[in-house]
Amino acid sequence: MATESQGEPQTDLLRSWAVQRRVIAALIMREIITRYGRHNIGFLWLFVEPMLFTVGVTLMWTLTRSVHGGSSLPIAAFAVTGYSSVLVWRNMPSRLVGSIEPNLSLMYHRNVRILDIFISRLLLEGIGVAMSFFVLTLFFAAIGWLSLPEDPVKVVVGWLMLAWWGCALGMFLGTLSHQTELVDKFWHPMCYLLFPLSGSAFLVDALPPTFREWILYLPMVHGIECVRDGFFGSLFTPHYDLGYMAMINLAFTFAAMVQIRRVSRNLVPA
Repeated sequence: MATESQGEPQTDLLRSWAVQRRVIAALIMREIITRYGRHNIGFLWLFVEPMLFTVGVTLMWTLTRSVHGGSSLPIAAFAVTGYSSVLVWRNMPSRLVGSIEPNLSLMYHRNVRILDIFISRLLLEGIGVAMSFFVLTLFFAAIGWLSLPEDPVKVVVGWLMLAWWGCALGMFLGTLSHQTELVDKFWHPMCYLLFPLSGSAFLVDALPPTFREWILYLPMVHGIECVRDGFFGSLFTPHYDLGYMAMINLAFTFAAMVQIRRVSRNLVPA
């Protein structure tokens, strides 16, 4: 009897995890059909859309050579690491802002929670941008536009840190947007303001020392610098502190979880 009683909590945990996986999988399929439909290439837009954006920026920077005029840095690698990284932290919050209201009817189901809706959308965005980044890296390497990363581990670590930042910021803004419409009004302009400051179009080492100190307060800059360090770190001096970025990510994750719990208590299904 003692053995059975000890096994019950583990069995309940496994059963809950199985239910949670099915809920998230169903929400992902629902999101894919709702967002991309069944026509044309359907869910493949999940990968093609970020690829088109990244390819467009890469071609523009390569043809104009206006980004780092005459330096030895590989322009294609610079553009791919920069703009693909922007898509991570920009698209995730954009998909979660205002995402609770249209899914209120799902809250009638006992096993569906706000966090499930957030996770399903975050997984879609993360997988889509990661796959486009991976495919473009291999494609540009095959045609000779860039070399494969010098340190793939740093690329993965930097990418995961950026994804964590996008998830934490997205969940925090997603819950706030349910409480006030001002979040939706201000987030999109903020995206455009943060884009030139995010490190996507410049190297921190090229900035004046005073401005460099200020720009490193932005967490996404550290992630992009880490990704570029993994790609072509021998060609420049990277500046990043993943410990600082982890603290910021952790703080936003905690704030997001507090907000999710607060909103869940007062949520009224439509």
